[in-house]
Amino acid sequence: MNVLDRLKSWFSFGKTTPAYPFAALFKKFQNILKANNDALELIADMGAKLSGDYVFDRQYILSSCAELSDQIYRLIVDLNTLTSRKYLELFNRYERIHQSIEEELAGKWILPQGDAVIAYEAMGQGLHELVGNKNANLADVKNVLYLPTPDGFAITTSAFRIFLEQNGLYQMIQQRLQQYADEAELQGAQTPQSIESIAAEIQNAIRNGAIPESLHREIAKAVRALQQTKRSSGLFFAVRSSAWGEDAEYSFAGQYQTILNVASDRLLDAYRSVLASAYNPSALVYRSRKGFQQHEVAMAVGCQLMIGAVASGVLYTMDPSADERDVALVSATWGLGAPLVEGTVAVDTYTIDRQPPFQLRSMHVVRKPTMLMLSPDGGTETRPVSPELENKGCLSSAQLQRLVEMGMLIERFFKRPQDIEWALDSDGKFFILQTRPLKIRSKTGSTTLDIAEIVKRHPVRMQDRGIVVQRGVATGRVFLLEDPDDLDGVPHASILVTHHTSPRLARVMRRIHGIITDVGSQTGHMATIAREFRIPCIVNTGMATRIFRTGEEVTLDATQNVVYEGRVEELLYYEFTEEDVFEETYEYRLLHRLLKRISPLNLVDPHESNFRPADCKTYHDIIRFVHEKAVEEIVDLENRRAGSSGQARELVMDIPLGLCVIDIGGGLLPQSDEKRIGRQDIVSVPMNAFLDGLERSGMWNSGPVSVDFGSFMSSMTRTMSPALSDPRNAGRNLAVITNAYFNLSLKLGYHYNIIDAYVSDQVNDNTAYFRFLGGVTDMTRRSRRAAFIGEVLERFNFRVEIRGDLVIGRIKKCPRKIMEQKLWMLGSLVSYTRQLDVQMHEDADMEKHTQLFCQQTLARLQEGTEASLLPIESQPP
Repeated sequence: MNVLDRLKSWFSFGKTTPAYPFAALFKKFQNILKANNDALELIADMGAKLSGDYVFDRQYILSSCAELSDQIYRLIVDLNTLTSRKYLELFNRYERIHQSIEEELAGKWILPQGDAVIAYEAMGQGLHELVGNKNANLADVKNVLYLPTPDGFAITTSAFRIFLEQNGLYQMIQQRLQQYADEAELQGAQTPQSIESIAAEIQNAIRNGAIPESLHREIAKAVRALQQTKRSSGLFFAVRSSAWGEDAEYSFAGQYQTILNVASDRLLDAYRSVLASAYNPSALVYRSRKGFQQHEVAMAVGCQLMIGAVASGVLYTMDPSADERDVALVSATWGLGAPLVEGTVAVDTYTIDRQPPFQLRSMHVVRKPTMLMLSPDGGTETRPVSPELENKGCLSSAQLQRLVEMGMLIERFFKRPQDIEWALDSDGKFFILQTRPLKIRSKTGSTTLDIAEIVKRHPVRMQDRGIVVQRGVATGRVFLLEDPDDLDGVPHASILVTHHTSPRLARVMRRIHGIITDVGSQTGHMATIAREFRIPCIVNTGMATRIFRTGEEVTLDATQNVVYEGRVEELLYYEFTEEDVFEETYEYRLLHRLLKRISPLNLVDPHESNFRPADCKTYHDIIRFVHEKAVEEIVDLENRRAGSSGQARELVMDIPLGLCVIDIGGGLLPQSDEKRIGRQDIVSVPMNAFLDGLERSGMWNSGPVSVDFGSFMSSMTRTMSPALSDPRNAGRNLAVITNAYFNLSLKLGYHYNIIDAYVSDQVNDNTAYFRFLGGVTDMTRRSRRAAFIGEVLERFNFRVEIRGDLVIGRIKKCPRKIMEQKLWMLGSLVSYTRQLDVQMHEDADMEKHTQLFCQQTLARLQEGTEASLLPIESQPP
């Protein structure tokens, strides 16, 4: 019996499910909120460990994974109790993720499932484990930056697994390497002779292995597609390694094989040779010295159409040897670049400014008597350079400017200096062949104190505000995000400034350099994503959207919690040259791999079709899904309140609401046992905030007179919840409360409001839902009132949906004080909008009432309120 079957049995209560009291269901909701926070805090702690500031061991990883798995399991159990077993599929998703984590902890060889062959133009982002870092980086250059790269395809690590398994090689390789490790441990050293013989045995077995028929077909299909595109059957390829870790934290430079100018009918042999290079002696020793274990080895291969290069070389976007780090370094030679990267020939060198217009600083041209060229039948051959080119520079100033401009674009995208291999074809077009991070070491004598003195020369825009989520330094032009749903316009390399955090920002994480928010939590969904992508991030500043404007250039120092005006080159250099945070330990890599199964968030928007259990790929996805559905369920629970065992009390107020209150825990003073209660008896935080806005905003008397609800009772029956259509509750409005929770069903005149809110000191728990429907006039005027309400809600940073005269507003994850202000505003809005539709004669009335309401409401909120907590749209200049 699998997990789902066990849970179905466990959750089976017979043919009829008993109705739970609302108080019991609300307790499950509170459990979900607590487990949600605990899980996010644990993920945040695990992510913080990768910063390099903490020491951790395997026991920390084991205990953290066990605790997190327990939290996720309890979340699923409580959600299914809350929703009458609606989401049992989550248990299957949990089981798959949990099993992959356990296998990783056990040291099993885990490779991603996916296509065996993927064309570069079809590669999405985040496929590093499937296609290897080298292929993934090149695909980003091609598909995101739209820079010229060779056409081609990747043969994935999934194909690598299939090849080894079908040839029975994986177990043989593991046994031989383990035997070698055991012998080396006994002898106290690793002898070159033994490593050479073991490497030869493994490589010969791979070169003689049979290509699986399915893989053969996929490679042939990819080749045919290129032949059709290029209208040529005589294609030649560069076949390059793209192993795990290569061109990432570790360069593996020169450890694996690249084979140039391979004819399409020789592609399979070249593929096997590149796979075999994963086990050459130098690669085995390199991995051993870096602490790699055998299950951390996986080889993808890139097959790129050859570029008939007239010149080739390498671009360092920052010269690692220069006294000043404001120049890029270009090396160039005639023909193909293999002799240059192998260091076997003298080459031209150029230094160029890193900033536009990328002026040439210096050049050193050498004699180049030979060059490596493509052989017509495949392979390469060395040819003499013509006399007129021997002593001529390979690149002109204009070409250097164009090349460095491309390189700086790549650097900004990857957020680190880059080591880029390039080729120039006979048409004068540059192609990027590969790019990897360039390690920059600090110059002697550069210290933290030096930086502290340097930055004094730069104006500070904001300092020591908010909470640092992810440390680091970034520079870019500010983009003030006014609509969190409109992310298409977010520019590359920008510093994103927004009012509140949102998991929707995951969509732009790869193209921005930093994030600053007015409100938010360091344990929220977006914070987890920022740590995953290592985006410098400061949240909860309370003022960022008032300080910064779109287009201004700033430097964000999320290590010292400072934002500077302009570009602080010295600080950026210090960030580049600070000791690499990557720890060269197996434990670090293990945690990094585990977090790929834990931390990424794929379920971003609840309105998207993929927001469902079947698409939960990580623990974070499950957390997000459970939290969203739990909130939805608690909002809809008014449909079940007929079974509530709470005692209803009538609230006596100056305003005639006809409101009954049911306290399910801590919402009223303990001595409030009378059937009639007053405002002084209420201690529910969100309800008090709402009622304050309703009574004390001064809006009630300024609006139209309320219409008796009873006269409209029959026409509203279909829209009521069963509890409220009960004759015993006729003419009454209903609130269900706790100390932190408030659910209100309110009918005033001819419209119907639902407000559902939870407000506490836990920012991640805080949420408010507002729904408005109805009216007595024609649809045009009711729609105008709906548009007015929607505009007001948006100005107060709610997410808004409008369908006809139905308005829905949502806001969450704001600090308690701000949530109370939002509920105060909702009370004021409910007062103001009673039968407002009768005054909406023309569209201009919407703007008039919007300005009037916002001015009056903000004037009252500003009394005793910190200005930074008010909505940005209404701030004084």
